[in-house]
Amino acid sequence: MRTILKAGSLYTGLTNHALPQHGLVIEAGRIAAIEPWSCLPEPRTGDIVADYSTHFVMPGLADLHTHLSYGNARSEEELDLYGSLEYRTLRALAAAQRMLKSGYTALLDPACAGLTTPALRDALFVGMFTGPRITTGGPAITSRQGLYDYYPSWVGCPPCSTGELVRSPAEAIEAIRRQTKDGVDIIKLAMDGIQGGNHGGLYAAFTQEETTAMVREAQRLGRRVAVHARGREGVLYAARAGADILFHASRIDDDGISAARDNGCAICPSLLLLTNNIQFAQPDDASYDWWPNIQRAELAEARVNLRRAYDRGVPILTGSETGFAVTPYGEWAARELELMVDYLDLPQDEVLQIATHRNRAYLRDGEGFDSLSPGKFADILIVDGDPLTDIAVLQKADAIVDVWLGGKRVSLPDMPVEIPRHPAELAQGMWNRVYTRASTGTLRRPARPPRSEPDIAHAEGSL
Repeated sequence: MRTILKAGSLYTGLTNHALPQHGLVIEAGRIAAIEPWSCLPEPRTGDIVADYSTHFVMPGLADLHTHLSYGNARSEEELDLYGSLEYRTLRALAAAQRMLKSGYTALLDPACAGLTTPALRDALFVGMFTGPRITTGGPAITSRQGLYDYYPSWVGCPPCSTGELVRSPAEAIEAIRRQTKDGVDIIKLAMDGIQGGNHGGLYAAFTQEETTAMVREAQRLGRRVAVHARGREGVLYAARAGADILFHASRIDDDGISAARDNGCAICPSLLLLTNNIQFAQPDDASYDWWPNIQRAELAEARVNLRRAYDRGVPILTGSETGFAVTPYGEWAARELELMVDYLDLPQDEVLQIATHRNRAYLRDGEGFDSLSPGKFADILIVDGDPLTDIAVLQKADAIVDVWLGGKRVSLPDMPVEIPRHPAELAQGMWNRVYTRASTGTLRRPARPPRSEPDIAHAEGSL
């Protein structure tokens, strides 16, 4: 049985233009042929005919920075501590399906709690559920005072955390070997440490020697390495070590650019978290008074430094850092593509090619679905509009007409915009403030109730 899919405009992901009035022949989940309408085969008995002759047909999108286990978290504690790992795995399935419905057929989750996302990846691979193709890491490897070591030292990184604290080079190598044995596709290192004077705002959390040893060990074991690094020093160390992906790299300098170019590193800026915080933060957000201003400063540096890296030949990738309350699943991921155009001045057609083709080179078995071409999996996005001339159309829910995965049209139930929260996910919050006499307006002890009313103190056995 074949599927004959007719496209008004067919964009393969391999060029900067679409083919007018072309179609696909799909067999056993893969593309068998691409032909003009006039050369498409006549349907046989049992064939499926999909007529998208008025739509734009393209590869599904790929996002290289989605945290499926984060649950649209509003704080580190909510992200790490309260939901069980088992619950977070089920919640990650709902997150993955939201991303799929919004047009993302492939995702990279660089850091998760426990083995939540590797377990989800495997369940999707064998067909238990419908969801995007997932490439995933485990907990990010961090040092003292590095990202993910944000709790007090007497708490550390709990086993349920999205980070893994290592206290020596030997522990770091052991963590990489254990995660590799547990089946992760990628190792994530957290390179940014505490605020520093002449270090581009942040000290590196690991030394150059430590970073190089970790990257070499992971790559020796056949794993790619992604590094969170916003500060100049952390970016430089990671680039010198030859990490595969540098997340953010906002304060990369000339030395870092040279090292990244010479060592084959790519940069995934993830501008969405910055811009959404700046644009949408409200006065009652706990971070309102300080965080948006920090992100404004970083964005100003990033747009200059990242453009310089691009001009000098460093590959740029796309990833939205979806998974936080300000970047919820299925809502904003495609905005990252528009931000690459607006802030880095990249051509729209190149950004679309990155999100549909170039990103796939960093995904598990990505060569099997890195374009719409013969032999590749038929992972397809149908759009009402032309993303080559208006990339923002991918953000419109009503412009996403259909999503196909492995040659089958995806059918998922309607989902609420916001993932419902179970009480088990939240801290046991009893009060939102301290009730002093001044704040309650009660400056003297209230009169004792009449004896006919229950005496609370005596009823509870107090003296």
